[in-house]
Amino acid sequence: MNRWFRLASTVVAMAMIANLQYAWTLFVKPLIGAHADQHWKLSDVQWAFSVFIACQTWFMPTGGWLIDRVGPRLLMSLGGILCGTGWALLSQANSLPALYTFYAMTGVGASLVYCGSMGISLKWFPDKRGLAAGITSAAFGSGAALFIPIIAHFLRSDGYRTTFVYTGIVQGLLIVCAAQFLRSPKPGEVPAVANVAKRNIRRDGEEFTPSQMLRTSHFYIMYLIMLTMGVGGLMVTAQLAKLAETFKITATALTIALSMNPIANGASRLFWGWASDHLGRERSMVIAFLIQSVALLSVPLLAPGSDTFFVICLALVFFSWGEIYVLFPTLTADLFGARNASANYGFLYSTKGVAAIVGGGLAAMLFERTGSWSAIFYGGALMAFLSALMAAWVSKMPSPRKTQRDALAAAGVQEHAARG
Repeated sequence: MNRWFRLASTVVAMAMIANLQYAWTLFVKPLIGAHADQHWKLSDVQWAFSVFIACQTWFMPTGGWLIDRVGPRLLMSLGGILCGTGWALLSQANSLPALYTFYAMTGVGASLVYCGSMGISLKWFPDKRGLAAGITSAAFGSGAALFIPIIAHFLRSDGYRTTFVYTGIVQGLLIVCAAQFLRSPKPGEVPAVANVAKRNIRRDGEEFTPSQMLRTSHFYIMYLIMLTMGVGGLMVTAQLAKLAETFKITATALTIALSMNPIANGASRLFWGWASDHLGRERSMVIAFLIQSVALLSVPLLAPGSDTFFVICLALVFFSWGEIYVLFPTLTADLFGARNASANYGFLYSTKGVAAIVGGGLAAMLFERTGSWSAIFYGGALMAFLSALMAAWVSKMPSPRKTQRDALAAAGVQEHAARG
């Protein structure tokens, strides 16, 4: 089976889990209204978003380790079942613990789907790693754009409970179907690594296990960069509807923004993935992160009261934010190898869970106390600027090296294999 067909299957799977994150903002107001007798607040409901992201991201290292060893087909099928079931059960959540539990189940399923799909793109396309990862990640970033109008229609006509059920069933089934076409490549099935641009390979052919990667300074600097860059986009994703209400934005402009933002997010991943194959990963990071800093600053300065600037500013935020989910997995594979790419990137992706706590529940609580979004966006802009500086620092670092203990252990394994 052609590797591009496998990549297309990951696109389907990633598009299906996109709604679980990017369509959430449409359900927030209906959930609060339906449980007015229980006095649910914005922050109560948005903590569910933080729980979802935490489960999706913090399960990634375990899920990636399993996928690298068992293969993507079985575990992504399980992920599809969890996604569909958890999302549909949200229709029956009549208490906050139930809401958090069902959304957490959905998050674990999304973790398996995301990790398996990204692993496929990194392993099957060492010669076009940025482009392939960009296509896969773009499906997650922009997949919701196709379904936002449909979900909004069902919410108006049938209510949020029915919408949860219908979309949950469809998404779960399509993920399971897509998973049947996926497997990891066998030796000799992919182009030689020698075809990859030299600027993106700085590890001298070494393959790092997760434990070996965790003993390098490169990992912790990359972890900090991805964490600080993750806050801005997740904050806007979770709070978009409330943000529009505070800025006096019309319902039409909000709908346009909800449709445009995933497109900008997906275009970001595709464009910056392609660009990084030519410019280098770190240089692409510096440029994109500086744009993100300016974009976040523009929201409280230009968007209030203006439908046009609201749509433009937020689209720019997503275009300069979504690239972290393609640049970091590709840089991880470039530095630490593709053999354990799913597990290794899983550790980095866990930053999204911490960023979601800041951008989801904590941002909502800060707004409830201050009544203003300005300080939140200014803080995000500062973090994006610092991320650009740290990315420039990473580009000057020497290649990661295994510790002496790792090198001796590898030599011992090779010697044992030779004797056997």
